[in-house]
Amino acid sequence: MTRVLIDRERELNLLDSALDECVRGIPGVVLIEGAVGCGKSELLETLAERAATAGAVVLRAIGTAAERDLALGVVGQLLAAAPAGALPDPAHAADPDRTDVMQALCAAVHRLAETAPVVICVDDLHHIDELSCRYLLHLVRRTRSARVLLACTESLHKSGEDRYGTELLRTRNFVRIRAERLRPDAVARLVAAELRDAPTGGRPAAEVAGGNPLLLRALVEEHRVGGRAPEPGRAFTQAVLACLRRCGPAARRLAEVTAVLGEHACDDLAVRMLDSTAGTVGRDTAALTAAGILDGHRFHHPVARQAVLDRMDPRDRADLHRRAAELLYRDGAPTAAVAAQLLCVGSTDLPWAVAVLSTAAEQLLADGDTDRAAACLELAHRGRVDDEQRNHFRTMLAGITWRTNPSAAERDLAGPLETLRAGRLGQARLGPLARLLTEQGRIDEAAEVLDRFSTDRDAEQAVLPAHPVRFGRGGDPLDGLSAFPWWGGGPTPAESGAAAEPAAPGAPLLVRPCAPAGLWAVPEYSAGGATVAAAEMFLRGATLGGGTAAPIVQAIRALLCVDGPARALPWCQVFMEEAVRRGAPGWQSTFTALYADALLRQGDLAGAREHAEGALDLLPERGGSVFAGGVASVLIRAATAAGRHDTAARELSRPLPEGLGTSIHGIRYLRARGQYHLATHRFHAALGDFLEIGRTLKRWGLDRPLLAPWRTGAAEALIQLGEPQQAARLITDQLAFRDAAHPWVSGVTLRVRAALSDPRERHALLARAVDELRDSEDRYELARTLVDFAWVLKENGDSGRANMVNRRAWQLAKECGADALREQIAPGLDLPPGGDAEDNGRCAGGQVEVEARLSDSEKRVAMLAVYGHTNREIAAKLYITVSTVEQHLTRIYRKLNITRRQELAAEMHLLGSGGRV
Repeated sequence: MTRVLIDRERELNLLDSALDECVRGIPGVVLIEGAVGCGKSELLETLAERAATAGAVVLRAIGTAAERDLALGVVGQLLAAAPAGALPDPAHAADPDRTDVMQALCAAVHRLAETAPVVICVDDLHHIDELSCRYLLHLVRRTRSARVLLACTESLHKSGEDRYGTELLRTRNFVRIRAERLRPDAVARLVAAELRDAPTGGRPAAEVAGGNPLLLRALVEEHRVGGRAPEPGRAFTQAVLACLRRCGPAARRLAEVTAVLGEHACDDLAVRMLDSTAGTVGRDTAALTAAGILDGHRFHHPVARQAVLDRMDPRDRADLHRRAAELLYRDGAPTAAVAAQLLCVGSTDLPWAVAVLSTAAEQLLADGDTDRAAACLELAHRGRVDDEQRNHFRTMLAGITWRTNPSAAERDLAGPLETLRAGRLGQARLGPLARLLTEQGRIDEAAEVLDRFSTDRDAEQAVLPAHPVRFGRGGDPLDGLSAFPWWGGGPTPAESGAAAEPAAPGAPLLVRPCAPAGLWAVPEYSAGGATVAAAEMFLRGATLGGGTAAPIVQAIRALLCVDGPARALPWCQVFMEEAVRRGAPGWQSTFTALYADALLRQGDLAGAREHAEGALDLLPERGGSVFAGGVASVLIRAATAAGRHDTAARELSRPLPEGLGTSIHGIRYLRARGQYHLATHRFHAALGDFLEIGRTLKRWGLDRPLLAPWRTGAAEALIQLGEPQQAARLITDQLAFRDAAHPWVSGVTLRVRAALSDPRERHALLARAVDELRDSEDRYELARTLVDFAWVLKENGDSGRANMVNRRAWQLAKECGADALREQIAPGLDLPPGGDAEDNGRCAGGQVEVEARLSDSEKRVAMLAVYGHTNREIAAKLYITVSTVEQHLTRIYRKLNITRRQELAAEMHLLGSGGRV
């Protein structure tokens, strides 16, 4: 490949001038100086090529550190390049050091120069043996008019006495050439020349080579083979190490010390690390800077620094890191800097090491550097510390580990809990432990920790998040106990008597959760209330981090419970993506599980299963994890509703992690298992699960239908067991909660209440339930209720409307992936009962058509008619006259091209159109 020389015009002109004078009979000496890798050898080789082209005899030799003690080593190389027999070999002389022997070789060179110019090229003059240097100096001194040119290269920052270069300075026609690093514009031209076909935007960041042509060409070579940036072990790394070898052992050792010190490298520390002098360190720093490896006390590129560290002997490197830690500690450097050196040593044998690591971990956590904080805690944990300190480190580690591995984070708290139960955990360590247990949903264990506090107020403060987020109902004297100060969904009548009835909005509730459970409470439901707006305001300003992850989760839970999945899903997506960007699979799993839960609330069973499985796949391990049990509950519920009982059974057959039953995730697991037992006709087992949920939630002060409507599940089991009176009592209790105003709670509760009512009430209750569930977004529960509604219509002799309602239920079941429910409605059919493919397509696109043809008033009337309301009932509900209702219906029939009320449901997309009426 043609040699490309950039920014070397002046140097080449000087070489050409010296060569021209040599050809004319004027001898000369050229000394090319420069830092390692800056192109000295390349200039010398260019001179040799041009001399050979001009007909000169070119004698080449290279000085090396390994052959520096080999007498006449360089002279021997020169003689080997000369024409055979033209020059005598001094090595054959009895005493090569005699002047007459040197004179004989000099005379032979002069005779050779009479036939053709002689150009002698010696690379790395500073490495040649002493006797060869004396022969060269003798030749230079004795050459006055012969056509002889001596060209040598020498390192600019060589160590030792500069004898040879000084002697050359005294010779006639001496020319010194300095090979400098390339300037930025020259670097750009060289890259352009070497990578002619590469797009400008795809070229390497050439500034990392520091203007060193050798490093720059290595960088270009890496780019040619597909690398966008230098990578360890490839061409750039090899070039860096080659430069260091040629810089000499002193400069190489300085590079090692600089690499170990990192951003804290300076002359003073380097002098003390090396037990050297400022002058020596300054010279070697200048050599490494001139070579483009260092920029002062910093490496031009981290790959260069890593290359130096990687080639060091591990024990030698550990000793340097230990020495650096000691010096930085004595100098009062930041604890994070000292800790970084200790981490590289991997030992805490220094007396102050554990204290430094602990302090550094706290500072790094505050700065958001969780990975290095975790590393500091792990090392400190292995040091010589007592049980209380060791458990403190494990507690801190648990808070960090949750972002990557919730299972490991849960295990991290086993030691602190054991120490607590042995009575050896001090009060100062209780708060962080209680807070982490609370955030992990381990309510009873957190309460156990809080029982050790001296006062109740201390216990409350212990579960305050690091950065409290206050929003929700104002005026509560207990506001601030948790990130979100709401206290359950209202007391049951048995708990509060009639006192709950006249409670003014914003007044404190009479029953509040225990301190750990407070974080997992859900806010009071009120349509268009301030809680949802405040939660979204908080989420809009929140940044995912160690102190905000738990409040973010609870804010999204609040949106899901109170305002429905459509409001929660986008926020789940936002923070799932943020967790990915932060490289936190544990957090990603948490928000993916929330996403799955929201999809389940929408009735998207397939989507819920997929995301729940995805959340479990993100966990490095599932076994023994309470959190994983909560995620699995979403998968179990979705599989059960879809009729995939084998999938649900497989999940339920996994061993239960210790502590699941005393956690919030255990409540979710019991609910999933209870629903599976209901679906598989194990009604006693289902009743036991739902009642256990109730007992636990009451004990925690979290008995809220919005959180877990266990009474409906228990009532369904009791109905199947022939205990309607007990079932009715549970349903009555659930409807007494303030949560009963929520469309989802109201809808699912009214559906079960209808099963306990006489036929005359059942129709009205199911119509109300359908109306409520349409607003709840829960298509699966709506489909179940429609099935019951169709059955009531059929019992009342309205088979036409029953069939249409059944068709809508079938379609909803299909959309949800509820194959078992679809099979229950129409066994063995791939189309809605009583329908055909054309009807199916018509229903699929009917909503858009209806929306376009009917006014809002007409849609409200039409939907009430579909739900079975009489004209008089519609008039009362909409505050219009019966005559107006009849006029609306006439226009609706005409617009939809139908003739009777029974055809209305199909045209209204089988209950899928319109808003809440």
